[in-house]
Amino acid sequence: MTSLDDLLEHRPPTPERPLLGLTMLLVEDSRFTCEALRLMCLRSGARLRRAGSLHHARRHLSTYRPGAVLIDLGLPDGDGASLIQELASAAPRVGAVLATSGDPDGRERAEAAGADAFMPKPVTSLAMFQNTVLSALPRDRRPPGPRLLPQEEIAPDPIALRDDLSHAAALLAPGGTGIELEYAAQFLASLGKAAGDGVLRRAGEELSERLVTGRPVGNALSRLNTMVTQMLSETRCPMDA
Repeated sequence: MTSLDDLLEHRPPTPERPLLGLTMLLVEDSRFTCEALRLMCLRSGARLRRAGSLHHARRHLSTYRPGAVLIDLGLPDGDGASLIQELASAAPRVGAVLATSGDPDGRERAEAAGADAFMPKPVTSLAMFQNTVLSALPRDRRPPGPRLLPQEEIAPDPIALRDDLSHAAALLAPGGTGIELEYAAQFLASLGKAAGDGVLRRAGEELSERLVTGRPVGNALSRLNTMVTQMLSETRCPMDA
């Protein structure tokens, strides 16, 4: 790290910025979710670094040790629980190992892997974010005294949603493997939940269920493809017009 990094890392937290001095590694494949969490870290005083896969996360962790790691359980190259297990048993240990997921069994899986805390998706409440991170940190990394809970709900930039939709569209294109389709279905179901889009979430869940059970996917895949294409059209960037 640079001397500036060292200076920022050792600044004590305050009631107004309870995560001041914390560097967090976010292991998350959705840019929409990343943007929401980036804004929350900014409001809270934390510095955020991002890895979009298990592979990139391990590369990050081979060069520096963050104060906290927040890991999505569903990643493009494997189950985030495997990284949680590694970090929970490592020595020296990361200050806080947190998990996030939109799956109903996410909390149970995260706790079984050794996570210190769990953050259910969608993550929109700044107060919930701060409280969850603080609950997992050592006591000497928490701000002293009482603090006011922020009432903000964080809404990411729509451009981040478009980036995720473009990524999913590429995975749904003809010629994709079964593994890619299964990941795309899970990714879109999670994105729909994070964005408050129940129709997209259910469409992703339907395709995922058909893939898992071996049922025909034709109609479900076509429906999801059409939906993603339409959403991309509706979220076109001004410079694309």
